[in-house]
Amino acid sequence: MPECTDLIGRISPKLRQVFMTESRVLISASSGTGLWEGAVRNTVNRKALNCVNGAFSDRWREVTELNGKANEVLEVEWGQPILPEMVAERLATGEFDAITIVHNETSVGVLNPVAEIAAAVRSAPNGDEIMILVDAVSSMAGVKLEFDAWDLDVALTSSQKAFALPAGLSFAAVSDRAMAKAKTVPNRGYYFDFITLDKSLQKNQTPATPAISLLFALDAQLDAFMAEGLENRYARHLSMRDRTIQWAQAQGLPLFSAAGYESPTVSCFDNQAGINISALNKYLREQGMIISNGYGARLKDKTFRIAHMGDIQMSDLEELFTAIESYL
Repeated sequence: MPECTDLIGRISPKLRQVFMTESRVLISASSGTGLWEGAVRNTVNRKALNCVNGAFSDRWREVTELNGKANEVLEVEWGQPILPEMVAERLATGEFDAITIVHNETSVGVLNPVAEIAAAVRSAPNGDEIMILVDAVSSMAGVKLEFDAWDLDVALTSSQKAFALPAGLSFAAVSDRAMAKAKTVPNRGYYFDFITLDKSLQKNQTPATPAISLLFALDAQLDAFMAEGLENRYARHLSMRDRTIQWAQAQGLPLFSAAGYESPTVSCFDNQAGINISALNKYLREQGMIISNGYGARLKDKTFRIAHMGDIQMSDLEELFTAIESYL
């Protein structure tokens, strides 16, 4: 109906502003996980290099393999960043046509230096042909990511993190280079086929049933982003990150993430003090708050995470800190 095409028509230019791109930003009624699958199915013909430094980048590695794509893994100790020189060394063989990297590895609170990694990719043998695929699920709209300036090919995100919306929508900026590559890749599937999604987007439509209620919410939230100002939004996230680290240090709670690569949207702490996170959360729930235990069997109870993203304000964090201090 025209009301829905008008809605998508309003959303698209604002999404491009957030992604800092002149390219299309595809819209899907799915989680970001769906666009993991879409990214590898549409752009990998030969072999992907999966960069892993936490649980979510490892799961993207798994998705790559489950879709039958040849791959190798570049893995570092969880909590450490993927560095450009590591990527350059692995790409020197010239056998890869794609790289997957998580911008903000939520499980360990590490912000990977994607701009520098992308520059290293483009300097590699056949670097202009390598698809740079970036998971920005927990960074987009909270951390500056310059899709065009960094020369990325796919940057994907979803609605429930720094966009501060209910779960159920995902978005992917896709370069012209990636669209051209997709046309050469067989068996792209249907639901996440970039060619099909792009054809519909050009008419301000989606090829499958859209999540219309969430699109209305997205339209309103994007207006809120513009009213706050994107640069102000990024600065707010950095301020909240810095305050969270300052508070934790005062409590003797060490960071798990490597110094200099701390995430602006979620801080991960080493639970050396042996805090019972389940008991702490039971206490916090009584006051309408919650933090996150370490993600997965490898990190549960060994770490804990405090989110400072989306519509959270400094006053919310101060309330949380007071409550945790009271519990401790």
